[in-house]
Amino acid sequence: MHFDFCIFIMFITIISFVFLLSILVFVHEFGHFWMAKKFDLKPEEFGFGLPPRAFGVYRDKNGKWKKVKGNKSVKDADDTIYSVNWVPLGGFVKLGEDDEAGGNPNHFNSKPIWQRAMILLAGVSMNVVLAAILISFGFMVGLPQGIEGVSSHAKISNRQIQIVAVVKETPAKDADIRMGDMIVSVDTQKINVSEEFQNYIKEKDGQELSLIIRRGNVEIEKKIVPEIMEETGLPGIGIGMADIGLVKYPVHLAIWYGIKTTIIFILAILFAFYEMIKGLIMGAGVGADISGPVGIAVLTGQFARMGFVYFLQFTAILSMNLAIINALPFPALDGGRILFLIIEKFKGGPVKKEVEAMVHYIGFVLLMILVVFVTFKDIARYGDKFVSLWHAFLSLF
Repeated sequence: MHFDFCIFIMFITIISFVFLLSILVFVHEFGHFWMAKKFDLKPEEFGFGLPPRAFGVYRDKNGKWKKVKGNKSVKDADDTIYSVNWVPLGGFVKLGEDDEAGGNPNHFNSKPIWQRAMILLAGVSMNVVLAAILISFGFMVGLPQGIEGVSSHAKISNRQIQIVAVVKETPAKDADIRMGDMIVSVDTQKINVSEEFQNYIKEKDGQELSLIIRRGNVEIEKKIVPEIMEETGLPGIGIGMADIGLVKYPVHLAIWYGIKTTIIFILAILFAFYEMIKGLIMGAGVGADISGPVGIAVLTGQFARMGFVYFLQFTAILSMNLAIINALPFPALDGGRILFLIIEKFKGGPVKKEVEAMVHYIGFVLLMILVVFVTFKDIARYGDKFVSLWHAFLSLF
């Protein structure tokens, strides 16, 4: 029974991860493609999934639509090849930015710098737009968030108490209560308002409590004894709490709050990046955990099992993170390519293609090294979950 459950969890995790990654990458590449077409470019190919190609369609020089199977070369195409590829991960667009224009006015490198910059930024922009759409839709059906200060126009349901901080050397820390846990009940009493929970605890100094918390989809009982907190002088267990619930708005307000929330999230992510980079420069190290492919896959599975709106919210946050990371002025990223366009503007001419290609190649290698490093950290952090999923996966063959 346990083995079958592991296989089921593995299946949900893999499908959810592939689906999420495909959406984020495809939307990003579609942004590049859409903007390129707006500037009359003719990208060589725009594909769903990654090569090798399964099949594709294109318009020939006579304006007729034709099919192409497999990776056969196409010589009579007058426009983009639209393809479906065998590896179901996102998509790609061939803009030809690393090729010589050859006098072709519809080539990427023949376009003005500002147009090329907008094409490169369009991928980032589409990820931001996707996040805003997802959050707006989430607010239409009910999105989990803190309810303090929520507009009076909002409809709130499924109120819960979430633990947002755990103080060191307190009863909560000793009981292995973690940030993100949900309080279900205390001494069999259902409580969903943090103030009620605090008032109950104040009267139980030195008395053992039976606390039921929910971690993911699992409910756990914790025996815990409140004690006088140094900061407040009152009985407590050493946690910070927030009242959360599913917040739903009318359609027109959901769109506005979706856009507003996206902007707030982006500013928060940018600030987190700033703090992380400042910590590295000052020698303080990275203050937050960074997740790579394994960590994201595990988290994706967890959010998928929590429910649709949680998965929706997680996808929106990842989309914003992808946008910001791609906008960084680092080689091999969109921001790195835009940096070369800025150099071209001040230099009065493009950087040699060989030099730019080498810089991007080095940047790509460094990024892959970082991915491998973070992946090893993920395996160490999520070791038990990763091993269980891996064994379940191997059992299928």
